Amino acid sequence: MDLLLIGGVSGSGKSVALAAFEDSGYYTVNNLPVPLVVPTADYLAGSGQQRVAVALDVKTGPGLPGLAEAIAALQERDWEVRFLYLDATVETLVKRFSETRRRHPFSSGDRTLTEAIEYERDLLADVRRLGITFDTSELPSAGLRAWIKEFVSVDPSKLTLQVESFGFKHGVPLDADLVFDVRCLPNPHYEPALSPLSGKDEPVVRFLETIPEVERMYGDIYHFVASWLPDYARDNRNYLTVAIGCTGGKHRSVYLGERLARAFSPRYQVLVRHRDLDGA
Repeated sequence: MDLLLIGGVSGSGKSVALAAFEDSGYYTVNNLPVPLVVPTADYLAGSGQQRVAVALDVKTGPGLPGLAEAIAALQERDWEVRFLYLDATVETLVKRFSETRRRHPFSSGDRTLTEAIEYERDLLADVRRLGITFDTSELPSAGLRAWIKEFVSVDPSKLTLQVESFGFKHGVPLDADLVFDVRCLPNPHYEPALSPLSGKDEPVVRFLETIPEVERMYGDIYHFVASWLPDYARDNRNYLTVAIGCTGGKHRSVYLGERLARAFSPRYQVLVRHRDLDGA
């Protein structure tokens, strides 16, 4: 049985993710309290369901108590269990709640929206480490659904490398495990013909390939990641996010992200995300 548990802060896109899993063939359950995870999984397995996605109810107990024990109990039954933790910046969450005019589940008479967001984040701090973190900041619903479809296509028993480009002016991704700063490299943004393009476009690729510093930076990042990936795999990690950042997340980081993904894909499962292109 393939069981996906979905948690994270309110407003981070759990409902969108659950719908995307349903579109991908999963039987879905929404707002399930943690104490009911194991009996629900047992019941669904007995009824013949093999792929199940469950969005956890964060309001039934502070910090999803008992989640680690529930995951361990299911794994003892030889089920593949993954916990997907969705996150977003405070600024993004405030904007989403303000636009939808929804009430935050932890808001109260003496708690502002920002305080409610921080309160919930503190409650969930311990369970975040149990799963795979994905930052949905600046990502539209369509982008999250596309990422979910890629996510379900990988083998959960093997380490998956996610290469993520981003722009420092929009903040460092919350889901990054390793961060490399490439802002010291020449910027195609200042070339009038290249500024409207991205690091995926051939003119930008040709421009960056002629610069020795770009080649040296690529080589240093590649060799660092390649030398440490086996250690992450031995540590039973099944997901590692390598983030490459330039100023705007459009040219240099995108080019290096694409190139690193191609280099590692023959040996590892690789997902590519261009945060500030995908969210445009």
